[in-house]
Amino acid sequence: MSGAERWGLVLVLVALGAGWGLTTPLAKIAVTGGHGHFGLVFWQLAIGAVALGALNAARGRGLPRGARHLRLYAIIAVIGTVLPNSASYLAVGHLPSGVLSILISLVPMFAFPIALALGIDRFSGWRFAGLLAGLAGVVLIVAPRSSLPDPAMILWVPVALIAPLFYAIEGNFVAKHGTEGLDAIQTLFGASLVGAVLAAPLALGSGQWIDPRPPWALHDLAVVGVALVHAGVYVSYVWLVGRAGSVFAAQVAYLVTLWGVLWAKLLLGEVYSGWIWAALALMLAGLFLVQPRPKGMLARRVALADTARRR
Repeated sequence: MSGAERWGLVLVLVALGAGWGLTTPLAKIAVTGGHGHFGLVFWQLAIGAVALGALNAARGRGLPRGARHLRLYAIIAVIGTVLPNSASYLAVGHLPSGVLSILISLVPMFAFPIALALGIDRFSGWRFAGLLAGLAGVVLIVAPRSSLPDPAMILWVPVALIAPLFYAIEGNFVAKHGTEGLDAIQTLFGASLVGAVLAAPLALGSGQWIDPRPPWALHDLAVVGVALVHAGVYVSYVWLVGRAGSVFAAQVAYLVTLWGVLWAKLLLGEVYSGWIWAALALMLAGLFLVQPRPKGMLARRVALADTARRR
């Protein structure tokens, strides 16, 4: 691989981080504009299904609909999008967008103890230190009264932690049970279709349905932006895994967090205390330490990808 090609892959990695990092402030705009979490989840899944379905059709690939495949789609949809993204959309309405981006980086730190409990990974002192660094970062966010703009926001931090926890559960599920022979795009396409079917009655029944008809305000365009960015970045991420390898592609986790904080400052004008910056530093250190071996759980998980998540 030439030097120019290597730098090209690095630029792709940076672009992916910027794209995924952008989704959190876009979600903040959508939520503060009045859209409810179930409505947002439905349209994210529906628009994502259209984009992924078009790509899957262009590749000439079908979508298996056997009982075991439908079960897989439903599980991935529920634990990978409906539950975690609903929690994220709830939390982002009450927490600074940048703080949510920092907390999402806990995915691999949650994944490590879950993998140990399932017997699909081995204990590592360095990775345990990474887990402790991540937990210390959470403490710096919730413990000092001056860390958040309003101390009452602390009540929403546990809600924000639901998303990385479920993304970690999803990753371990895929690592342990596989994807029934499907590739990543097929799996996410099927999960998006099933997830949209599940989320539609939730959006309608809760009164959170988002009317897609014009005129469109900024918060309406933000809904479309979140869905399209997720789909586009995810497809590009799958390409990068195939071109540069899962270990290289997994480094996007650092960039998603950094870009999420930067976008929040640029687009939303957020300002953070020293405690939040210290928490960010600890989270990044935890990410560095907790990254698994090339053949570990995350290396197998990256073919399915989050968050980003969170999502």
